[in-house]
Amino acid sequence: MATDPRRTGYLMRALNHEMAAVQQYLAQASLTAMWQLGEHSSRFRRDAEEELGHAQQLIERMLVVGIPSNGTQLPPIRPGRTLEEMLLIDRVLEIEAIRLYEEAAHYCARMRDGETQTLFAGLLQDELGHLRDLDRMLTEIHQGATS
Repeated sequence: MATDPRRTGYLMRALNHEMAAVQQYLAQASLTAMWQLGEHSSRFRRDAEEELGHAQQLIERMLVVGIPSNGTQLPPIRPGRTLEEMLLIDRVLEIEAIRLYEEAAHYCARMRDGETQTLFAGLLQDELGHLRDLDRMLTEIHQGATS
């Protein structure tokens, strides 16, 4: 398959995003464990594992299309000082992923690269699910604060 520089860019940006998310969620899992918020720590750890799975899918696709998965420069983590702040930071992270995957899926569909489009569409659905979960947790926090 011929290398398309724009598709390569989307795949590399997606890999960078997923690895940054793994780092973010692992830091948050550690912090919430230190705060003795075991349920939230477990959730952040599961999120990190899911994002790592996304990174693996991206690397596998990159190998199929002949793109080396070069090392990435990850942005600094922003763990947050409270659970609510963590969730708000994660919400921004997920919205960034949603925008990236929507754009990438549309581009791949226009270029008739069905396999890469399917990968991005699947990642998009997962990130939309994460966003719904974050919104639900934020609502629960706000309802608990007003009770």
